[in-house]
Amino acid sequence: MARLSTRLKHAWNAFTDSNNVTRRAEPFDLGGSISYGRPDRNRLTFSNERSIISSIYVRIGIDVAAVDMRHVRTDDQDRYLDDIDSGLNNCLTLEANIDQAARAFRQDIAMSILDEGVAAIVPVDTTISPEDGGGYDIRTLRVGQIRAWYPQHIRVSLYNEARGMREEIVLPKKAVAIVENPLYSVMNEPNSTLQRLIAKLNLMDSMDNQSASGKLDMIIQLPYVIKSEARRQQAEQRRRDIEFQLKGSQYGIAYTDGTEKIVQLNRPVDNNLLTQVEYLTKMLYGQLGLTEEVMNGTADEKAMRNYFARTIEPLLEAIVEAMRRTFLTKTARTQGQSIMYFRDPFKFVPIGGEGGIADIADKFSRNEITSSNEIRQAIGMKPSQEPKADKLINANMPQGDTGVDIPVESEPPDPTVDALNESIDSTAEEIDRALELG
Repeated sequence: MARLSTRLKHAWNAFTDSNNVTRRAEPFDLGGSISYGRPDRNRLTFSNERSIISSIYVRIGIDVAAVDMRHVRTDDQDRYLDDIDSGLNNCLTLEANIDQAARAFRQDIAMSILDEGVAAIVPVDTTISPEDGGGYDIRTLRVGQIRAWYPQHIRVSLYNEARGMREEIVLPKKAVAIVENPLYSVMNEPNSTLQRLIAKLNLMDSMDNQSASGKLDMIIQLPYVIKSEARRQQAEQRRRDIEFQLKGSQYGIAYTDGTEKIVQLNRPVDNNLLTQVEYLTKMLYGQLGLTEEVMNGTADEKAMRNYFARTIEPLLEAIVEAMRRTFLTKTARTQGQSIMYFRDPFKFVPIGGEGGIADIADKFSRNEITSSNEIRQAIGMKPSQEPKADKLINANMPQGDTGVDIPVESEPPDPTVDALNESIDSTAEEIDRALELG
């Protein structure tokens, strides 16, 4: 009972004011509501939502979210032992908050990093205040957008689930996992390849809007010279008359005088915007490790390995490093606690056949490259407790010093061979006896 009262007394919430007064909804009041979209969702920048950039963000975000992240315990060599039953592990594997499951939370982190260049992973509900010490357990996590930087604090735009709206709060940096995009120079710098591509796409969109605006783009050549003010007013009146005829006609037909000439200018103006967009898109794909096959789902194993190594793994490592240094104290790290991500390296490898998982595992263990537990860790399985599972041995060969002997079965005796041996022995005895008597 005392432990329960202590937990309730020291419980902390990021949206609680200095007087420890929690904002509560009035009776029969469910709070504010919104009918369009989710209010807790981080929106992409407006220019990114309207272009092909959003498809790149979604593709990378889905691939990052497909990799598991766990709060784990490691051995002396930083190898995975087992999961830790903690609130942080629950946020990473099951439910980050009341609105997001673990996978949606991981995708939110990745897309926020790509769009903003930096994101904040905020522990909203914890057992004790992070400002009072590091020995706290995390109950809920959310992704926030950093609005201002201070020497020891940041101002974060964060969704408050108690009020149903986003709020800006100031939090200490030591309590927030700040993750920066490792591809910041390529994607978020003002003059980066991605930003240049966005600017070119916006120019193409504006030109498309102009060409589809319904303007006729005509020049009317009148039979007189327009130099005086009276002639200019007469020409303006003539232009308005033709506009009125076209606007009021059901089929857009107007008449002119026989001496007037109309020149149609409704034709596209040649430019190299499309060529520049294609060039920048190809350059961006190369810098991000992307290909068209990766985007449309037809990439082979080699292309996917290159994509994961150059694009996905740097993002994953940046995320887990930020959480590891913020959410785990020095004592916890000394005790073997860590935050790790697990990607199935055999996801695109067939089970059997040449080059399959079974063939790879057999070759690695038979040539004493990896132990059985190292292979089990690579595919996300817990290590075996067998002593030989941590040794570099070839289980197919006799290992006298390790106790892994291969028994050799003895063949059953052949009665024909035994009878022949007895006959030979008896004949030899008779010969010896005859020699002695002779």
